[in-house]
Amino acid sequence: MKRFFATAATACMVLVSAACTSSPTTGTGAASSSPSPLISKSEVSKSLVVYTSAAADVMNVVIPEFESKTGIKVEVVTAGTGELLKRIEAEKEKPLGDVEWGGTISVISPKQQLFEPYKSENEKSIIDSAKNAEGSITRNNVIPMVIMVNKKLIGDIKIEGYEDLLNPKLKGKIAFPDPSKSSTGLTHIANILQTIGAGNESNGWDYMKKLTKNLDGKLIASSAAVPKGVSDGEYVVGITHEELASAAVRQGSPVEVIYMKEGVIVSPATVQIIKGAKNMENAKKFVDFLTSKDLQTLTATKLNMRASRTDVQAPSGLKSITDFKIIKEDLKYELDNNQAWLDKFKDVYISN
Repeated sequence: MKRFFATAATACMVLVSAACTSSPTTGTGAASSSPSPLISKSEVSKSLVVYTSAAADVMNVVIPEFESKTGIKVEVVTAGTGELLKRIEAEKEKPLGDVEWGGTISVISPKQQLFEPYKSENEKSIIDSAKNAEGSITRNNVIPMVIMVNKKLIGDIKIEGYEDLLNPKLKGKIAFPDPSKSSTGLTHIANILQTIGAGNESNGWDYMKKLTKNLDGKLIASSAAVPKGVSDGEYVVGITHEELASAAVRQGSPVEVIYMKEGVIVSPATVQIIKGAKNMENAKKFVDFLTSKDLQTLTATKLNMRASRTDVQAPSGLKSITDFKIIKEDLKYELDNNQAWLDKFKDVYISN
């Protein structure tokens, strides 16, 4: 695997050779049972260029496995999703990448014109809330929004959902990520407005006023700082997402993952083929690979990632996707209102 690093400061690419370690076993759609490369001799290309914001440990599991299974050599360009989308748009007349891997629906959807229509053969096995409804955006894993609790500090306070966070005993002890800096914080606002505020958004904002008052002037600068603050005992509860919370559990922190009784937004991560991709058939193989049962079973086991498939068990210690109430994201509602919500939250927070 060749890895490239892109930065917002420069349009130039810095080439880095990186040896990937790790192992996940995966499959590539219909050919997943075959140990031999999936590239026929008649095919010219054995290359694939993947633009991705995926974490290094995820790439180091997935990419070598894909190369091993298919015989396709992958060049990886890494950067934030926003930077990659800008790059793809700038290159649209002559695409240099084949696949964009990473980013949530709310980020990718407004740019879907940059991507090729493609539905994987694995779509039939994808959970209903993560179907490729647009025709060009495939969900390869899903991330529920959750609350995490420090079991040593919570005492007799019962936490089952958002309403329980209004307990006066928790004042100043709630880790809430700043939604202007954290997509997790913004997604939780959407979660609140689509549950407590369902049918009447003002009810959701009435709740937010009470919650921000209970924050006692404290906002967390990043999503990653929430599990650390709760695990270290600086906070009793935290607003976060499942992958961060479950990682803390796996690392031995005295925390528990709570799925809000009011309902949980499950935010999918995505993969899509860049329109006009030079290595189109290989790009399709990569999308099929990311959505295969073998690969998603492996990433659930090794990386604690929750699969988007119906036939892959939840990572150890996590609830089954069918055991909590899922709120399907109203994407249009969110896209139309995200900035207004950020402005409103700022006003509500400052007033408290």
